[in-house]
Amino acid sequence: MPPARRLGSSWSRGVVASAAACLVLAGCSSTITIDDHDLSDADRAACEALVADLPGTLAGKDRVGVEPADALGAAWGGRASYVLTCGVPEPEDYEPTAECSVIEGVGWYVPDDQLTDPAEDATPVALSRTPFVEVLVPAEHRTEGIDRALAELAPVLEEHLGEGLSCL
Repeated sequence: MPPARRLGSSWSRGVVASAAACLVLAGCSSTITIDDHDLSDADRAACEALVADLPGTLAGKDRVGVEPADALGAAWGGRASYVLTCGVPEPEDYEPTAECSVIEGVGWYVPDDQLTDPAEDATPVALSRTPFVEVLVPAEHRTEGIDRALAELAPVLEEHLGEGLSCL
C-alpha cells in the first residue's frame, strides 16, 4: 500500500483549477464569484443543503458573501482565502487507483501532475463524497491551515453528501 499523501506542511505541490478562475472573475470586487454546474435535481438539493449548513468560520477565517447569492458554494476570508464549490465534475484524469489524502474520513484528490509548485493555489476535490466538492486553497494557506480547513469541512460533507468514488 502506498504511503498516505498529506495536504499540510508536507504537501509541497500546486494546483491550477477552475476555482482559481472564480477569484480572477471577482476582479477588484470583494465578492467572490462561484460558477454553477449542470446538476441533477437531487445533486442540486444536496449541494443547497450542504451550503446552508457550512460553518460561519473555517480555519479561523470568517465566511464572506459570494456571487450569485444562491451559489452552490461559500467563501471564507475574502479573496485571499478558502472557496468551496459544490457540484464540480469529476477530474478528467481521475482513475480508480488514484491516491487520496483522507482527512477525517473524506478522501481529497489532487492530480499528481498538478502537484508541483507550493507557490500555486491548490484545489483538492472531495471525491469520496458526491456530488463532488472542491476547495480552492490559496498558496499562502497550503503549508498552514489546509489540513485544518478540510478537517472542519468533513462532518458537514459526510452529513449532506452521498458516497462517492473510491480512492486509496
